[in-house]
Amino acid sequence: MSAARSPRLPQALWALMVGNFVIGTGVMVVPGTLNDLSQSLGVSIPQAGQLITAAAILMGVGAPVFAGLVAGWDRRRLLTLSMIWYGVLMVACALAPNYGALLPLRVLAVISPAVFTPQAAASVGLLVGPAQRGRAITFIFLGWSVASVMGMPLSAWISGEMGWRWAFGLVALMSFVSGAWVWRAMPDGIKPAALSRESWGRTVGSAALMSAVAVTLLSAFGQFTLFSYFAPYFAQTLGAGGAALSLMFLWFGVFGLAGNVVVTRSIDRIGAPNAVFITLGLMVLCLLLWPLGRHGFWAQALVLIPWALGCFSSNSAQQARLVQISPELASATVALNTSAMYGGQALGAALGGVMIAQGRMLDLHQVGLVVMVLAMALSVWAARLQKRS
Repeated sequence: MSAARSPRLPQALWALMVGNFVIGTGVMVVPGTLNDLSQSLGVSIPQAGQLITAAAILMGVGAPVFAGLVAGWDRRRLLTLSMIWYGVLMVACALAPNYGALLPLRVLAVISPAVFTPQAAASVGLLVGPAQRGRAITFIFLGWSVASVMGMPLSAWISGEMGWRWAFGLVALMSFVSGAWVWRAMPDGIKPAALSRESWGRTVGSAALMSAVAVTLLSAFGQFTLFSYFAPYFAQTLGAGGAALSLMFLWFGVFGLAGNVVVTRSIDRIGAPNAVFITLGLMVLCLLLWPLGRHGFWAQALVLIPWALGCFSSNSAQQARLVQISPELASATVALNTSAMYGGQALGAALGGVMIAQGRMLDLHQVGLVVMVLAMALSVWAARLQKRS
């Protein structure tokens, strides 16, 4: 009976999960290498942080735009090409001679995350049945959690030992390997239905869907006000160098992966709205306790645990929540949710950079806390709307 309840997921989902791992590693490589980027290129921390803001703006705007442009593409070819594009542009970033060249190359590189993550999620409905959909979506988003366990700490370590260019080069290599796996594993003929104007109108006009998307925007905003600047924050408050930063990111990632695994296994039982509320609450708890982390490395590591548990699992639960509200509109809602996630990152990174320029790095968590509490309140309201719809 257990096997009947939990049939094996298709092999293609493993390729999509690993693709998200590479995408996530590439997105987080800048926060992980921010200190070395700043020193190597001779720019300030807030200016280096603009690499996060500019990329997030492109990803945020691009996700729904590209969802319309690639509607008729076979997903095997689309997802493979997006990984190849990622690899080529990450090589170009690694070879950039200065900050002025790196910024536009970085923006071009993140076209791939704007395409891969939402289109991989939108393909899930054609790879598994309705009963497995929530589990399958949270599974492919495990890749982002694994990126936090392996990709971000490895990037920080490589940056500290050999420089940020080698970290970017590693992402490029993984992109090419991932593209080959997607090509081998994905079946031909996976083409989610193109979204009509009426479908977009139904999506934007749904209070339940749009309020849920707004939760993602606020959550990403609240987190990335501080998350974008973990490296310089830990360097300032703890004196953490490359090895210590790598260990801290690894610690964060291990608990991030654990949180996503728990949500993947329990989301169909407790429901996506409850999973979102719990994961947001964990991050609020962390931000409430945040000042205690300044007492030392392990104090900070312990304070980070609730945030890590909720960080990636929250987004996975949000994706599943949107698909469950309206499976037929999944392509639109996943694209909009991805847009909201990256839009929130852009807002958070930009605000954090402004505050650091004003000498207020130690106040970043306070802004994050207020925004995350608002995200929790909005999530409760969105759950009520979902019940009525």
